[in-house]
Amino acid sequence: MKDVLRYDRMVELALRGVVREALAVAQSKGLPGAHHFYITFRTRSAGVDIPAYLAERYPEEMTIVLEHQFWDLEVSEGGFGVTLSFNNKSERLTVPFGAITAFADPSVKFGLQFQITDETAAPAAPGGSEKKEKEKEKEKEKDKKAAEAKSGEVVTLDSFRKK
Repeated sequence: MKDVLRYDRMVELALRGVVREALAVAQSKGLPGAHHFYITFRTRSAGVDIPAYLAERYPEEMTIVLEHQFWDLEVSEGGFGVTLSFNNKSERLTVPFGAITAFADPSVKFGLQFQITDETAAPAAPGGSEKKEKEKEKEKEKDKKAAEAKSGEVVTLDSFRKK
């Protein structure tokens, strides 16, 4: 018999609602007191939109911190978008709630862990558009062509390392 009432999915969805509500409070009122959030998400989940160099550096999972320096937090029913600074460069990240694997607010010793399924990883975050996906693909193709056009010798980095 197939389980029609999937309580595990219901609980998971309800707990993702806790994350959404916490982010919505931060969006409208800022982070009160010592509250701050650690959010871990799958970088390859559908709807995740992060700069290519971050996706390359974090090919599976990435953890971001919302504490003192974050801007333009935008929360929707399906996900959130936020601008963070990476090496003194502002970058916009868009993350569907279904891509989140962990959420914590260490100031109150609160944390949640989530299972990622095809159903929870559906794209629905603000700003995650097909246009951005096409732009990313064009950029990747351009980089690939540029790399193919360059010819040169392979240099090992061992000679430059301190011993």
